[in-house]
Amino acid sequence: MSERKAYPTDVSDEEWAFVAPYLTLMTEEAPQRDHSLREVFNSLRYVVRGGISWRMIPNDLPPWHTVYQQAQRWLKAGVFEAMVHDLRARLRLAQGRTEQPSAAIFDSRTLQSSPESGERAGYDGAKRRKGSKTHMAVDTLGHLLALHVTAADEQDRAHVEQLAQAVQETTGQTVEVAFVDQGYTGDDAAQQAAAHAIRLEVVKLPDVKRGFVLLPRRWVVERSFGWLARFRRLARDYERLPETVKGLHFLAFAIPMAQCFVQSIAFCL
Repeated sequence: MSERKAYPTDVSDEEWAFVAPYLTLMTEEAPQRDHSLREVFNSLRYVVRGGISWRMIPNDLPPWHTVYQQAQRWLKAGVFEAMVHDLRARLRLAQGRTEQPSAAIFDSRTLQSSPESGERAGYDGAKRRKGSKTHMAVDTLGHLLALHVTAADEQDRAHVEQLAQAVQETTGQTVEVAFVDQGYTGDDAAQQAAAHAIRLEVVKLPDVKRGFVLLPRRWVVERSFGWLARFRRLARDYERLPETVKGLHFLAFAIPMAQCFVQSIAFCL
């Protein structure tokens, strides 16, 4: 690592020991890198947390094109997805839970489009926003299980099957129930979930509602959305490709999960 003042987004030594094997895609026989892999990863974390464009990466970090190209390699290899799935299992075991969950929460959030993502944007009438929609599934601890990206005009209930299939593939068919909001009501959504052995349970708002209401089970995914709000690159859809949006969401989950993991190890020691 070059001599420079550390950024708050830099990976710690303990976190790097865990994530480095996931990020090392090249063999020892491959040509020597011009820039430290750790510094490239620090640069990507800086972009996602700070919300800057690639070309605005500070001069004391590797060049933006180097960071972008390596980030695309990582995204295509699915390293952040693998990282999140392994971290989720370890964190669940650390809390005395089973390695894979039996329950999940489905929900979506709409990201405002930008000039880069405008071609694939749709209009979400409920949110009154043009952009993209991220359909997410998390476990009961709020850790990401599956995610896919569509235009914002897509209905949540229309993507239950894709989300349910991804959840079961990730967990090994362990999920039995998914808690959802009223946007997932209807026989069609229930049948899509049932095709993958998942029962949808709609958590409804009380008949008399005044102000903010904390819904059982459903609040977990809202907290997950809150975690994502700390990563300013994900405040809007700044990406040309939906695959990049998906991959950066997994990275945004992997960062705090890795921090929690190394802290839990230190506490055990």
